[in-house]
Amino acid sequence: MTAGLERDEFDAARQRASGISRRAALAALGAGAFGTAAGAVLDQPALAQSGPLRIGMIASYSGPYADYGRQMDNGMALWLRQNGGKVGGRDIEIIRRDTGGSAPDLAIRFVRELVTRDRIDLVMGLDFSPNAIAIGPVLTQARIPCIILNASASVIPSRSPYIARISFTVGQVSAPMGTWAGRQGLRTAITVVSDYAPGVDAEKAFATSFAAEGGRVVNALRVPLAGVDVSAYVQRVRDEKPDAVFFFFPSGDLPNNFLKAARERGLPEAGIKLLATGEAMDDSYMQAAGEAGLGLITTHHYSSAHDSALNRRFIAGYQAQHGDYPANYMAMTAYDGLAVLNAGLTRSGGKVDGDALIEALKGLSIESPRGPIEIGAEKRDIIQTVYVRRTERVGGKLACIEFDRFERVLDPHS
Repeated sequence: MTAGLERDEFDAARQRASGISRRAALAALGAGAFGTAAGAVLDQPALAQSGPLRIGMIASYSGPYADYGRQMDNGMALWLRQNGGKVGGRDIEIIRRDTGGSAPDLAIRFVRELVTRDRIDLVMGLDFSPNAIAIGPVLTQARIPCIILNASASVIPSRSPYIARISFTVGQVSAPMGTWAGRQGLRTAITVVSDYAPGVDAEKAFATSFAAEGGRVVNALRVPLAGVDVSAYVQRVRDEKPDAVFFFFPSGDLPNNFLKAARERGLPEAGIKLLATGEAMDDSYMQAAGEAGLGLITTHHYSSAHDSALNRRFIAGYQAQHGDYPANYMAMTAYDGLAVLNAGLTRSGGKVDGDALIEALKGLSIESPRGPIEIGAEKRDIIQTVYVRRTERVGGKLACIEFDRFERVLDPHS
């Protein structure tokens, strides 16, 4: 029933919101789909800041990307343990919805349910860009704020004025790699990316910045997102013999498959430099790369080996709870998600309605386990340091060791 709610129901709720609390308006919206019980809230006084803060968490909790949701949950739980268990002085209630991967239609249905039936205060999570893009109009209609914890396509904040992103964009971490590669004297490259919005962003950002440093992309290969053998693509790189190959795949098995195929086909021995974004060395999967991962150069916004007091506290706290299950950049961003929300509520005076909270998040800066971060005042997108890292063996395990950096990096499309 919820999935069939029409646009005019959201518009009606927005109009009613002018004279009553936002929560009451959403209850009225829900009454149209679920009966008069939800609408009974209309008779109560507006208590927008009382009771637990209700967060609708949309992420992958099943299927091949189930680790994404698990990492986000762990990061949020750690922040709560280290910060008194409250956000903005309030208890929180997390209502989870599992997309199982990229599923835009499912994400739309879930956010409608969360708004009308569960009466959430805000949305968090969103690990896949198609899901985040799809829910933008629903967020706008309902005036519900959303903090993006992973989805990395450049266009996402433009899909709703109620979206703020604190993760990264693929373009943001790909453009510095093109700059760095050109400054190392590399002159030709082939790009190999997953064929969806973030992959296209990676391809274009790298090519543009590489060209600005005198480099040239001689071939751009796009790989289906699921169910593909990357060996043929690696062989094409080997046959064309560029100075470098830059690749982007979402975190998981694909980056390791590419690295192992590159090793088997002798790309390093042929003098072809392997370059990638940090998804290729996600802490959750990187140990499986083994010898094939050694020496890989990546650019990203976070490494668990980042040397700072706050990151050491984050890693120690995570290990105390989860042992050998490593924290990755999604756990770190979810940890930051509650830190940002807490700071935003302080700035808004506790107001959590979409307009007040989003306004409070604009220009907000905090210290993160990754380093200093800021939410841009105009685009509501992340501004942060991007690190150049080399994969090395430290204490018997692979680690991404930072050796160069680009500070205050914006998305190249900003």
